[in-house]
Amino acid sequence: MSTDTRATVRRSGVARVAAAAAGLVAIGALLVGVRAGASAFRRVAPVAAAPQGQLPEPPPIAPTSAAPSPEASEAARRATLGKTLFVDANLSDPPGTSCAACHDPARAFAGNHGSSIGVALGSRPGHFAKRNTPSLLYLRFVRKFRLHWEEDAPLVDAYGGFFWDGRTDSIVDLTRQPLLNPQEMNAGDGRRVASVIAASAYAPEFRTAFPGALDDPDATLKAVGEAVSAYLLGDEMAPFSSRYDDFVRGRGQLTATEAAGLKLFKDSAKGGCSGCHKINDRSSDPKASPFTDYGFDAVGAPRNRALPATRDAAYFDLGLCERQGGDYQKNTAEFCGRFRTPSLRNVAVRQAFMHNGVFSKLRDVVAFYASRSTNPERWYAHGPVFDDLPAKYRDNVNVDKAPYNRHRGEAPALDDGEIDAIVAFLGALTDAPYR
Repeated sequence: MSTDTRATVRRSGVARVAAAAAGLVAIGALLVGVRAGASAFRRVAPVAAAPQGQLPEPPPIAPTSAAPSPEASEAARRATLGKTLFVDANLSDPPGTSCAACHDPARAFAGNHGSSIGVALGSRPGHFAKRNTPSLLYLRFVRKFRLHWEEDAPLVDAYGGFFWDGRTDSIVDLTRQPLLNPQEMNAGDGRRVASVIAASAYAPEFRTAFPGALDDPDATLKAVGEAVSAYLLGDEMAPFSSRYDDFVRGRGQLTATEAAGLKLFKDSAKGGCSGCHKINDRSSDPKASPFTDYGFDAVGAPRNRALPATRDAAYFDLGLCERQGGDYQKNTAEFCGRFRTPSLRNVAVRQAFMHNGVFSKLRDVVAFYASRSTNPERWYAHGPVFDDLPAKYRDNVNVDKAPYNRHRGEAPALDDGEIDAIVAFLGALTDAPYR
């Protein structure tokens, strides 16, 4: 081999080594980038709610390689302000009752504010909310109120909206109602709310987020609603971290009892629960299992005789048919007795059940559904069947679908062991922060 040839070979070999080294460096840089990118998306642990009347610590900020957009920064500031407003116990009159008093973060944002009668205590002794406190988790998936009539359906169906009767489509409006309701927070009016905020430690942040709002009572209430809405619609309020979520993602398993409960939950001839509490356990995306259809149903909950309002025999909470609005005829008789189907996510940590809070144990709710039609005397011992509705509306109660479609004296749709299995499955719907 000539001297020139040997030199060419040596140069070629060196080039190949250099190229290989460069490739390894590039791969290493890529892996470092992947690790750095992954660290930017690590889940931030939820922040514990501060004691009432105290400002919470700001949430930790995940590391990021790029500055957030001005819009994202503004949204984050509003959400943080909304969380502060949510726990501010000075907004009520008398001071001491925040939004978090009834929507307790330790109970998946439901609760009773120390009440034992099924509905939450207001800011004053002897004053109570009209209905059981719903959870505020997963509100981002609630759609606007609407009517829908299937081609062969005998009646029109209603869906969506906030509250048990779907009476508002806006969290801004939703926030105003319990805040100003004399039976709940009793905050007075926008002028008083503005004065409380102006005297608070977070007043500078509020003025920065909503310039001039504190100078106008209506603008103050709107700004409070917008801030609280930003908080309630944030990622923290839709965690999807239950054991069921791990199960559908393929990251965990249900126990044998829970799996049996899931089967009964879906069985249209047994529990029939998924007819209204919609799920798709074949999808790996937990969002496909909201555990509600956002519809309205009349299930005939027994009258809660512990509620002060029920001392008046003529008092009835008629639900959807009392909803006001121009989008459908007010007081439509077929809607009387219907209430919106709640999501069953985190249902096992709630303290009261049904719109009127008549049940305090989850097992009793499942047993009621299973035996309401076959053993009505167990549930309506103090009055007629469906005793929390006027006689003229009792035909609105759902008696056509399982498990309601059996007759008095027949075997219930579910036996005790099957009831226990469904209750066990419902326990698997509890998100990680609330276990």
